[in-house]
Amino acid sequence: MPRNEMVSIMSANREYKSTVFTTLFSDADKLLELYNALSGGSYGADTAIEINTLEDVLFMDMMNDISFTIDDKTVVLIEHQSSASENLPLRCLLYIARVYEKITDKKAVYRQKLVKIPMPEFVVLYNGRAEFPDEKELRLSDAFWNVPDRAAKYGGLNLSVRVLNINPGHNENIVNKSESLRGYVIFVHKVREGVNKGLNLTTAITGAVRYCADNEILQPFLESHASEVTNMLTTEFKMEDAIAVWKEEGREEGREEGREEGREEGREEGREEGREEGREEGREEGREEGREEGREEGREEGREEGLDILARFLREGLTLEEAVKKAKTALKKTGNTTAS
Repeated sequence: MPRNEMVSIMSANREYKSTVFTTLFSDADKLLELYNALSGGSYGADTAIEINTLEDVLFMDMMNDISFTIDDKTVVLIEHQSSASENLPLRCLLYIARVYEKITDKKAVYRQKLVKIPMPEFVVLYNGRAEFPDEKELRLSDAFWNVPDRAAKYGGLNLSVRVLNINPGHNENIVNKSESLRGYVIFVHKVREGVNKGLNLTTAITGAVRYCADNEILQPFLESHASEVTNMLTTEFKMEDAIAVWKEEGREEGREEGREEGREEGREEGREEGREEGREEGREEGREEGREEGREEGREEGREEGLDILARFLREGLTLEEAVKKAKTALKKTGNTTAS
């Protein structure tokens, strides 16, 4: 297909469930290539791969993922575009339990004989906009309330997630081993580059497709999925912007609450230790508490409790402003004013 034809057929398609990443790597050959790059392995083309990604809507809203079994290992790949949440280990725990339930004979678990299961591996490929190290390990044990010294002796539960930054300039020794992953990184980078230059999102995506066609990057994939890519990537970028808006609103609400608490504390301390000293301490404590509470509440409550509703409205084709407004209204109706 000619380059100009490939660009021109990128029309609207509001009904979709996948992301560009999950669609690209839903092919077994591309998954094998990707896993060899991530693991440093050399599995051949005859290696059996079984894709067992969950289709449950709940889990699709919770994370963009692909899971598959290879060489008696169950690998869960999570492409988390906007942020690497500290709660990923807990999400992976819930997710892998569902995968095991899917691939294991339900009656076998009640037998006395040991049931063998594939060993899990968890890898996050991060390409968000925020600064992030080349690699980071997230552990489920970091979320536990208390870890007594005897935990190791009497048994426990742990799970670790490997987070790899695949943005340009990071982990290029891994990215360049997979032609598909390298192409995906270049494609997303070109879209962001266009947006940063002031282009609207659709024009930036079209320009990125043209660049990839001219340089034979992801060409077969973009040719066969041209009608889907624009809408998938548009919604993904809207989600990035929505998260940023949600965080900023959370920070501002936190600052305002902090200022009010600071004023009240300032008045009380002023009565006891002097009005002037109390006001100053109240202001300072209010600013500090507002910043910290705003960051934490905006990050956790705003994103985790509100994004599933926001994502649904974005899939319906609403603009970012309309989706945010409707999501906040829906949250207020349920009594969840914290996330709004």
